[in-house]
Amino acid sequence: MKGFALFITIVVTLLALPLLFVTKDQSVAPPAEGLPWQIENLPDGRTRVFGLVPGRSTLDEARNHYGQGAQVALIIAPGESGSVEAYFDTITAGSVTGKMILTMTTTEIQREQMLKRARKAEHMEGTTRKVALGDEDAALIGGVAIAAIAFIPSAQIDEQIILQRFGMPTERIRSSEHTEHFLYPAKGLDLRLDAKGKELLQYVAPQEFARLRDPLQQAITAKTTGQP
Repeated sequence: MKGFALFITIVVTLLALPLLFVTKDQSVAPPAEGLPWQIENLPDGRTRVFGLVPGRSTLDEARNHYGQGAQVALIIAPGESGSVEAYFDTITAGSVTGKMILTMTTTEIQREQMLKRARKAEHMEGTTRKVALGDEDAALIGGVAIAAIAFIPSAQIDEQIILQRFGMPTERIRSSEHTEHFLYPAKGLDLRLDAKGKELLQYVAPQEFARLRDPLQQAITAKTTGQP
């Protein structure tokens, strides 16, 4: 997940639109569907958000919802095996617009093989590489399940809106002076509030929530103990 998190950070850094996180007047229009806070808990323990089920829905299903324009690539940070990600530059979730990044379910061995068959690579920021998949892998990735969903709203969010729309979090973790994470394990959601940048919403299946929380806790432990 480190390569994924780094890619997310790069995308968030490039965005800065001072808008309000509001929806249309619900009194004069039917309630919107597919909004970021409309998270449905399913009988099998998974959740549905944006019309997608992390761990079950595929990239092709996401394309059916949000169009065929997603950029798919293998994102590799130094010392990492990387992750295969699909980037939608602009989507509309109900009445809220933003950018969506899907992390696909792949193994390290699969990614190593994809890298061997890759067409080209370019550097994004620093030494992180964005690798275009080979034709065969690009065709097959559409049927692969989505492991995680990241959403970067165009509009700004504040604490009041978070509590109003998403409810009280199970836990809050401050990762830096200007960033705080609102954690909703039962919903599979980590919502990062950033006082100096863009907000980030990350969704996984609830049973996979440790993928989002553990890195936060490890970073805090390392900071407290002075470990690198």
